[in-house]
Amino acid sequence: MKSRALKENRDFRRLYYRGKSAASVNLVTYVLKSRNGETRVGITSGKKIGKAVRRNRARRVIRAAFSQLEERVDGGYDIVFVARSRTAAVKMQEVAADMEAQLRRLGVIK
Repeated sequence: MKSRALKENRDFRRLYYRGKSAASVNLVTYVLKSRNGETRVGITSGKKIGKAVRRNRARRVIRAAFSQLEERVDGGYDIVFVARSRTAAVKMQEVAADMEAQLRRLGVIK
């Protein structure tokens, strides 16, 4: 199932306040059951991570990791991934392993 992008600021804030979260040294994940039954994914990387090149790399790594797990995600969730300072420095497989563990803990992957 292909997911759509989460773009609106109000949607991100709704996940931060109402969603369940899981964290590791590489990634923070917020999950909330969506209202319309489709999967939407947002990725953020703040200025603490570094300059634009590092932030973009962090987002690319997260996007690549999620593309591997996307088929296994149950439909109907809004998901936000927040990059951490280590995200841009590690391999995509390490982020994918953290992501899978967090999504499993949050009940999005069986």
